[in-house]
Amino acid sequence: MAENLNLLTSTQNVIKTALDKLGYEESVYELLKEPMRILEVRIPVKMDDGKTKVFTGFRAQHNDAVGPTKGGIRFHPEVNREEVMALSMWMTLKCGIVELPYGGAKGGIICDPREMSMREIEQLSRGYVRAISQIVGPNKDIPAPDVFTNSQIMAWMFDEYSKIDEFNSPGFITGKPIVLGGSQGRDKATAQGVTICIYEAAKKRGLDIKDARVVIQGFGNAGSFLAKILYDAGAKIVGISDAYGALHDPNGLDIEYLLDRRDSFGTVTTLFDEKITNKELLELDCDILVPAAISNQITAENASDIKASIVVEAANGPTTSEATKILTERGILLVPDVLASAGGVTVSYFEWVQNNQGYYWTPEEVDEKLTKKLVDAFENVYNVATTRNIDMRLAAYMVGARRTAEASRFRGWV
Repeated sequence: MAENLNLLTSTQNVIKTALDKLGYEESVYELLKEPMRILEVRIPVKMDDGKTKVFTGFRAQHNDAVGPTKGGIRFHPEVNREEVMALSMWMTLKCGIVELPYGGAKGGIICDPREMSMREIEQLSRGYVRAISQIVGPNKDIPAPDVFTNSQIMAWMFDEYSKIDEFNSPGFITGKPIVLGGSQGRDKATAQGVTICIYEAAKKRGLDIKDARVVIQGFGNAGSFLAKILYDAGAKIVGISDAYGALHDPNGLDIEYLLDRRDSFGTVTTLFDEKITNKELLELDCDILVPAAISNQITAENASDIKASIVVEAANGPTTSEATKILTERGILLVPDVLASAGGVTVSYFEWVQNNQGYYWTPEEVDEKLTKKLVDAFENVYNVATTRNIDMRLAAYMVGARRTAEASRFRGWV
C-alpha cells in the first residue's frame, strides 16, 4: 500500500513541477492533483463451487475538461484505490502528449484471473460494467484493456453495456475483437509506438536502425513485438530478458527462433544454460536500451553503468527520478514512458473514432495515422526539452499537463 501511496504522491509531484514550470496558479494544481471522481463498487459473483464471492472494483476519472475520459481496466490481486487514482492521472498526461480529445481514467478489480475459470471471469466482467454503467459511455468514459484483461473481456463488457443501454454501443469500449468493431493494429499498437519513438530518437543521434545494437528488457507483449519489428528492420538485438534471466549475443540473437520457442507466458530463457543476470543485461554495450518489463529498473545505483546512448521506456516507470538526472547529465537521450508507450491509447482513440463514424480503416491507414501522431508528439516534446534545457521526461509532463490546464481555464473552472 505504501508503494501505491508513493506512486500517487510522485504523480502529484510530477504534475506540480510541470504546472509550476508552465506558470499556472496553485488553483490549477489543486484541481488536477486528484481525480474529479472515483467510484468504488462491490461485485457479487457466483463461483463454480456454488458459493458467492464479492469482489471490489474501482473506476477513477481524472479530468474531463478536454473531453470524455479514457483508460484501461486491470484485473489484479494488488489493485487498490491509490494505484487507480495515480494511473488515471498518468492517462491524462499521456492523452495530452499525443493531443487526443480525452482526459485520463483508470479502472481495476481486486482479483486473480489466473485462478478463475472463464465463466467466473465473464460474470465478473459483466458485473463490473453493471456496477459502473452510470458513469461510463461513448461520450463519458471509454474503458480499454490493461493488465490481465484482453479483447474477449472487452467483448463481454461491450455486450453487457449494450444490454443496459438497449442500443449497440461499440464506442463504449476499445480493444475489442475486430469482428465487434475493434481496430486493425490494436494488438501491436504499444510496441509500434515505442518503435516510432526509437526511430525518431535514433535520427536525433544520427544512428541508423539497421545494424544498431539493441537491448530489450522484457519479452512479454510489448517486448516481443518490439524485438520482432526491430529485428525485421535489420537491428541487432544483442540482449533480451524475461522473468527468469537474460540472454546475450554480441552478434545478435535469432529473434524468430526465440519467438517460436517461448511459452504462453512469454518465457524463453529457461531453455538456455548460458544466461546473464538482469543487472548485466541493463549494463550491456549497446546503442539503444529499451526497458519493457517492470518499474524502477534503472536507479541511482546503476545509471552510471548504462552504456546505451538512447534509452526508450516501454514499461511504466522503469527509470527513477535520480537515474533520469544521471542519464541526462551523461548526455544519454531518455524517451519517457508517457510518450513512448502512447501508441496503445492512440489506436484506442482511432477505434473509438471508427466506431462513432461506422467506417473502418485498413492496417496501412492505422499505421500511417499512428506514425504521424507519434512523430508529431515526439517532435513537440523534444523541442520543449531543447528550448527549455530540461530532460524529455519533464518536457513530456509539461506538454501533457498544459492541455488539460488550458481546457479547465477556458471552461472557467480555474
